Amino acid sequence: MSGHGHDHRPSAQADRRWLLAALGVIVVFMAAEIVAGLLAHSLALLADAGHMLTDAAALALAVIASRIAERPARGAYTYGFARVDALSGQVNGITLLLLAVWFAFEGIRRLVHPSGVHGGVVAVVAVIGAAVNLVATYLAGRADRDGLNVRGVLAHLVTDVWAFAATFVAGLVIVWTGWRQADPVASLLVAALMAWTGWRLVHEAGRVFLEAAPPGVDPQALGAELAAADGVAELHDLHVWVLGSSEAALSAHVLVDLEYDCHEVAGRLRTMLGRDHGIGHVTLQVDHLDAATHVAEHCTDAHGTVHVAPAATD
Repeated sequence: MSGHGHDHRPSAQADRRWLLAALGVIVVFMAAEIVAGLLAHSLALLADAGHMLTDAAALALAVIASRIAERPARGAYTYGFARVDALSGQVNGITLLLLAVWFAFEGIRRLVHPSGVHGGVVAVVAVIGAAVNLVATYLAGRADRDGLNVRGVLAHLVTDVWAFAATFVAGLVIVWTGWRQADPVASLLVAALMAWTGWRLVHEAGRVFLEAAPPGVDPQALGAELAAADGVAELHDLHVWVLGSSEAALSAHVLVDLEYDCHEVAGRLRTMLGRDHGIGHVTLQVDHLDAATHVAEHCTDAHGTVHVAPAATD
C-alpha cells in the first residue's frame, strides 16, 4: 500500500517543534509584559499577559495532547486517546472564561476608581506584543490544524493580536487626552474576547464529549442518503459522532434487498461515507431483507451458514 497520501502532512514530531517554538516566544514576552504592566500600573497590559498565560497553557497542553494522542488503543481504551485533544481544548476554554470574569470585574472597578497609567509604556508594549503574537501565530500555524487543541491555540493568538490593538489605542488615548479610563475600557474589550474564545472552545469540546454529530453533518439527511443507495431496503439505528475533534465515526443497521450482495453494498456505503463526508470509522451491521416475508437474513458467512432473524420495526 502506498504512503503517498501522507507525504505532505506534517508529522506529530514536527507539529510539536512548531508549537514549542511558539511557546518559547509567548513565555518570554509574557514575562516582560507582566513587568511592564506592573511598572505602568496598566490593567490592560496585565489582562493581555493573563491572556498570553492561557496561550502558553494552550500550547503546552497541545504538545502534551499530541504525545498522548499518538498512543495506540489498548486495554480499556479501545478507541485510543483521540479525545485528549478535546479535553485540552475544554480546559483551556474554561480557563479563558474564568480569566474573563476576573478582568471584567477589575475593569469595572477601575472605571469607577481609575488609577494612574503610563500611556506611553502601554502603547509601546502593545505594539511589541502584537508583533510577538503574529510571530507565534505563524509558528503555531505550521502545525496540523485539524486538532481542536491547535485550533484553540490559533484562536487565542489571533484574539491576542486584536487585544493588543485595543491596548495600543488605549495607550495613545491616555497620552493624548489623559483619559485614564481608556485602560480599563481596553481591558473590558480583552475580557469580552476571552469570553467569546473560551465559550467557543468549551462548546466545541462539549460536542465531542456528548458525541454530537460532526459539524456540517445532518444525521437525518445522511440517513436518507444512505437509505437511497442502490440495494438498501431499510436503514435503522444510525449513529454518527466524533471520536476526537477531527475524527468522525458512524454505525448503522443496514437491510439489503435479496438480489444484492450485502458485502458489496456495505463496501459501497463505506466508500461513500469516507469520500463524501470524511467519515472513516464506519461500523455497519448488514443483513438481507426478504421483501415478501419482511424477514431479515444475516449475510452468508465464510462457511455458507445463513441465520434468520425478525426484521427491525423501528
